[in-house]
Amino acid sequence: MGQGVFFSVEMSFGRPLQKKKFSGGKIMFREMRRKKQALSPEACAEVLNRGTSGVLALQGDEGYPYAVPLSYVYDGDRLYFHCAKSGHKLDAIRRDPKASFCVIDQDQIVPEEYTTYFRSVIVFGTVRIMEEESEKRAAIEKLALKYAPKDSGENRRKAIEREWAPLCMLEMTVSHLSGKEAVELVRERRGAGK
Repeated sequence: MGQGVFFSVEMSFGRPLQKKKFSGGKIMFREMRRKKQALSPEACAEVLNRGTSGVLALQGDEGYPYAVPLSYVYDGDRLYFHCAKSGHKLDAIRRDPKASFCVIDQDQIVPEEYTTYFRSVIVFGTVRIMEEESEKRAAIEKLALKYAPKDSGENRRKAIEREWAPLCMLEMTVSHLSGKEAVELVRERRGAGK
């Protein structure tokens, strides 16, 4: 364990629930219960790079969770989203920038086994509204390149210019990242020697 980090076990009805990591008196992120199903950081990055949409979860009005599906781009350090310059999402971010973002990479229903073969990643972090023109432009260019990689740079530039006035860009800094897949996929991958 790192310096200043210790673990505590919560109790519920006399049984331990789950370890929580503490640092300097602050709760950090829970450990995954089923560690054998955890994705490596590299596999999490692959899922985020492959995905085309996810769900951003924020603290909405009156404390209700607000979860909204969004397209995004991941650059290895941060996630970027685009949105309108006003609305529920921006109000929530201004109130509390903490967020999570979930991407489902696979969700194959296997009815004969009463299960799904799933793979997903969840990112925890903080979201900020990008204000500087140059950083907004760099972020929207990354997004445009992800969703229209075969289009010409000139066409992407024209599309960005056409939508620039009402455009707001969001940046999510990653504080914690975890991924998980169905035990069947773990077995399949290990059997293939991956």
